[in-house]
Amino acid sequence: MKKLIYLLAISIALVSCKKEQKDYVTFSGKITNKNSDSVVISSPQFKFNRVIKVDENGTFKDTMNVKDGFYRLFDGKEYATLYLKNGADINMTLDAKEFDETITYTGTGFEESAFLAKASLEQEKIFGDKELMDLPELDFRSKVSSFVDDFNKKFEGTSLDSAFVVSQKQNILGLENYLTKVYNDKQYLAKKLAKGMESPKFVDYENNAGGTTSLDDLKGKYVYIDLWATWCQPCKNEIPFLKKVEEKYHNKNIEFVSISVDRQKDYEAWKKMIVDKELSGVQLYAKEDKAFMDAYRVSGIPRFILLDPEGNIVDSNAPRPSNPKLVELFKSLNI
Repeated sequence: MKKLIYLLAISIALVSCKKEQKDYVTFSGKITNKNSDSVVISSPQFKFNRVIKVDENGTFKDTMNVKDGFYRLFDGKEYATLYLKNGADINMTLDAKEFDETITYTGTGFEESAFLAKASLEQEKIFGDKELMDLPELDFRSKVSSFVDDFNKKFEGTSLDSAFVVSQKQNILGLENYLTKVYNDKQYLAKKLAKGMESPKFVDYENNAGGTTSLDDLKGKYVYIDLWATWCQPCKNEIPFLKKVEEKYHNKNIEFVSISVDRQKDYEAWKKMIVDKELSGVQLYAKEDKAFMDAYRVSGIPRFILLDPEGNIVDSNAPRPSNPKLVELFKSLNI
């Protein structure tokens, strides 16, 4: 979630152009229980990358000429989002064992970074609210709206950089839109893709064994669909588990269907992987057709779907082959 918050921030960041007395920022700090012998301050937006040595006591210091805006400070895989501007003299302290919760700043020009540290914790809380997406629509909208209003009130009476304030207000609007989209998608799935509803169709997908296959051709058996691609490592991680499940349910009342959503340029890679990995089941290629994925609101792969012999939905987001709950589900259906 931190990555999402960071990307939302930099996507609408406005660069301040006012002149500073110094053309560099001084950045120092002390990390307790450090993860690395150096910290890295980077910004893909500004094509900036600086490695700073951390001594045995966990302290570091450097001066950098920067463009005003958002940066990341990495200590190993952990990171914090900063807002740096020339003329600032910022000192940072933290305990890497409780990275986000212990970040503090002192000095001059640190206020934006301190704001980001607190905002990140607050935004992670709402992302981690397990009950939020199950609320009735009016309650959901009220809770998110209150969160946004409370967030915007934090700017009142501050001396934060004006460009930073604008970017953060747009950032929180983006977060609100994201949460609303996730909520709406979940409600759609609950209504349109509920158990027992007729499944969306796919038509004439290329079959690696020859010819084409449509979803209606598979009626008569349960159908376990795997949406995947050759470039997707999590998809490939599931292959050994899928093979074991296929072997266990060989000649049972179920068809295993893998649908590649590779782009046309990766078509040959799809054909090759079928051979190299000795993939079994029904191997289909969706080419550039996204209608089936869009109908199921697929936002990431792998995605697994289970249909009954009549082509109705059993589970629009079925367990992965690596999840023991999949076999439990099959057993409950007497497959």
